[in-house]
Amino acid sequence: MVTAADGAAAAHHTGGRDHVVVFPFMAKGHTLPLLHFATALSVHHKDLRLTVVTTPANLAFARSRVPSSVRFAVLPFPSLPQLPAGVESTDALPSPSLHPTFVQAAALLQEPFAELMASLSSPSPPLVLVSDLFLGFTRRVAADAGVRHVVFHGMSCFATALATSAMMGPLPSCAGQGGSFHVPRMPAHLTFTAAEVPPGALTKTTDQEDPLMDEDSEASSWGVLVNSFTKLDEEFVAIVESFNQPGARAWLVGPLFLAAGDILQQDPEGCLPWLDEQSEPVVYVSFGTQAHVADEQLAELARGLVQSGHPFLWAVRSETWSPPVDVGPHGRVVRGWVPQRSVLEHRAVGGFVSHCGWNSVMESLAAGKPVLAWPMIAEQPVNARHVADMIGAGIRMDVAVDGGAVVDRAEVEKKVRRLMDADGEEGRKMRARAAWAQQEAKSAVSGGGTSHIALLKLVEELQRSYDRDASVRA
Repeated sequence: MVTAADGAAAAHHTGGRDHVVVFPFMAKGHTLPLLHFATALSVHHKDLRLTVVTTPANLAFARSRVPSSVRFAVLPFPSLPQLPAGVESTDALPSPSLHPTFVQAAALLQEPFAELMASLSSPSPPLVLVSDLFLGFTRRVAADAGVRHVVFHGMSCFATALATSAMMGPLPSCAGQGGSFHVPRMPAHLTFTAAEVPPGALTKTTDQEDPLMDEDSEASSWGVLVNSFTKLDEEFVAIVESFNQPGARAWLVGPLFLAAGDILQQDPEGCLPWLDEQSEPVVYVSFGTQAHVADEQLAELARGLVQSGHPFLWAVRSETWSPPVDVGPHGRVVRGWVPQRSVLEHRAVGGFVSHCGWNSVMESLAAGKPVLAWPMIAEQPVNARHVADMIGAGIRMDVAVDGGAVVDRAEVEKKVRRLMDADGEEGRKMRARAAWAQQEAKSAVSGGGTSHIALLKLVEELQRSYDRDASVRA
């Protein structure tokens, strides 16, 4: 069954191809950038119609984050015996082990989505379908409907180039045996350790949790949408484009939340008023919505934060864990939704302890805040290297991703002190580089900026591609 929220998603239109369909994967970190993309298109291309595809449990979250001009099509989320009823987003999964099952359930949306696309194709098909890499079936549905497909990368060009290059190989025999090695197609001056290569790439597995699990979706797409900007990623654009069909481009249109303009962020926990009251620089701590952090690690982190002597605001996912120490009046533990972009932009925040998911990296850089990079899963070690070593806007926590080792309180205290030391040489350099990234991010989305131009040209090139097809047929 297919329903159209607001009664507009399946509406007929007598004009040409002026309809953009956006289909995010059902995970907050994947959904938010594409909601920002839809918002940015609605701002800069007022002649376009925008439809976002979602599921019932995700509708309220998505609708509250886009303007009313963006419409929604709602597909019932498929059920599988292993998945609890009503769980329609990965952050709601009771266990990370259910992630592959969730991806399998999402793949069952292919048939109802094909029905939706057919309903949207009369009298004129959509201009483009923009969908997440995890929803590999959407490329085939778009092709059957005669619609261009653009695949969304939640990763940077750097991480994508590394992961795909390593997957394609061949890698040197020393890869995975300790030490560093060069990855084919990557710039000669860069070497990597096995821990920095995203999961599955070294072993050439097609794990359901691997964002490269459907390589055909990317290689056969008209283009690649990347939430990044030229000054950060230009060295790796050509590598990403080389993995795609001839003529396909990587469209760097980020930071998408800046391109979308001012968006009201909800603050149900009162984080911003609390920050208003702080007289000393605050450490903001968040590991995102996906990574599971063991209680033992949470306890050591709590002790380390208190021992650092710096005020802190800490977003904790666990609803059962409690700090083993008194965090005092200058420590705040929040379990609900945090308006992270607004928090990072707040004058009181002096540094960010982050898992280095790409969205968080972009938000910290756009806010000009240095990062203590503490990667947990997926391509986060690559992002940690990007922000700390290549951009120079942070430092790294020495951790083994998925290794199970606990970082003790003394190490947490030491690294937090380094992060927050704005007067030392290291701190000044970090903040100067973060300020540089902030300026470049804002410049990219401003009028005439690289991301702003890419957003405009993306639509123009899509429209011209159909004109070229028509002239060839004639």
